[in-house]
Amino acid sequence: MKLNCAAIPTGLLESELFGHERGAFTGAIAQKMGRLELADQGTLFLDEVGDIPLEVQPKLLRALQEREYERLGSTRTKKVDVRLVAATNRNLEKMIAEDKFRSDLYYRLNVFPIQIPPLRERPEDIPLLVRYFTQKYARRMEKQIESVPAASMKKLTRWHWPGNIRELENLIERAVILTRGSALEVPVSDLGNGSAEKAVTRMPDSNERDQLLHILKETRGRVGGADGAAVRMGLKRTTLISRMKKLGIDPRAVS
Repeated sequence: MKLNCAAIPTGLLESELFGHERGAFTGAIAQKMGRLELADQGTLFLDEVGDIPLEVQPKLLRALQEREYERLGSTRTKKVDVRLVAATNRNLEKMIAEDKFRSDLYYRLNVFPIQIPPLRERPEDIPLLVRYFTQKYARRMEKQIESVPAASMKKLTRWHWPGNIRELENLIERAVILTRGSALEVPVSDLGNGSAEKAVTRMPDSNERDQLLHILKETRGRVGGADGAAVRMGLKRTTLISRMKKLGIDPRAVS
């Protein structure tokens, strides 16, 4: 089961998660099962978990901690066994400091964190994604697109994609709409006023650097392999090497 927490109005999110009884609130004309109940013995994916309102967070924390909850309008406690996967593009630690997100819920969700690098740090993925989205929207629009021009692919690979994969997908969908032949017509001029090779300056993250140094010390400077730092961080070896270069880290010096 999946639920986009940002797409549900604040007043209805609690009902979507936990369900409600008939008459629990105005408009509740029938009993409804929540996503937690529907996902029992399975997996619940909560997207944009940073958008969960503060007033709903304690009830979600209890459901995760105690594996029990009540529907809205009910006093009957229900047991649930759910594996939870949560995702967000927000900085939850910053939200905690601003009292916009509960620290106890954050630590309950952060049992096994997976950090996904921004698209600009894994340019080798861009051609694969371009081809995938091209075929996806070509099928939907009943078009026969067989190739992507090399010049367009080069520019797409060099763009820094501030909007990450969503930005890339939207651009490819637009390209498929514009395409009239068998070769994808990419509107490259839509990328930052036509500057597809725009440079991005990024200050090194000291916390990221310290974390990476710590992991490299544990692996004795080994980047690849089954016991290497890349596997521990859930990154491709090439992506980690690129990140180390940006942070000025030499694995040989760490070992």
